[in-house]
Amino acid sequence: MTAYYTYLISSLPVLNLFAKAPFSLKDFFTKCKNLIPDKELEILYAAVDQDSYSLAGHNSGSVAQWANFEVTLRNELVRARASRKKIDPSKFLRFPDSPQAEIVHVAMTAYRSTSILEAEKILDQARWNFLENLSFGHYFDFESLLVYGLKLKILERWDKIQNANKEQLLNMVV
Repeated sequence: MTAYYTYLISSLPVLNLFAKAPFSLKDFFTKCKNLIPDKELEILYAAVDQDSYSLAGHNSGSVAQWANFEVTLRNELVRARASRKKIDPSKFLRFPDSPQAEIVHVAMTAYRSTSILEAEKILDQARWNFLENLSFGHYFDFESLLVYGLKLKILERWDKIQNANKEQLLNMVV
């Protein structure tokens, strides 16, 4: 099957962090279904639908880089929480673990935030920035489509957060 990345990607609307998602992930996969090879569609499904821990050893460059970033970010959050509780974080860490100063800073900033929502915004901003860097030089190829799908996943999550019935959630907690 011939891949029509140029046509597909140019037809997709621009995504902005914390803006409303233009369509759902399901619609995104439907748009991709007949325009990209089946093998790449499977990789796209896996990268967007699966947890990053299961993707860590993946062959595709961008998928592996995304998985490593996500695992490293989560590991830094584990280290921050473990130090506060004075427990050993090693039994909770996932591999591959490659600490980086920038990721450590983001994790600590989010962890120290007094608002849970603000902490999530900090983490998703870091994820978005990483995806922006990952997409550099990829304009009409599979890597570009992959980054688009991962960004759409972030936006869909924020749609759920913003549309949640806050009063009902508060009553459930109280």
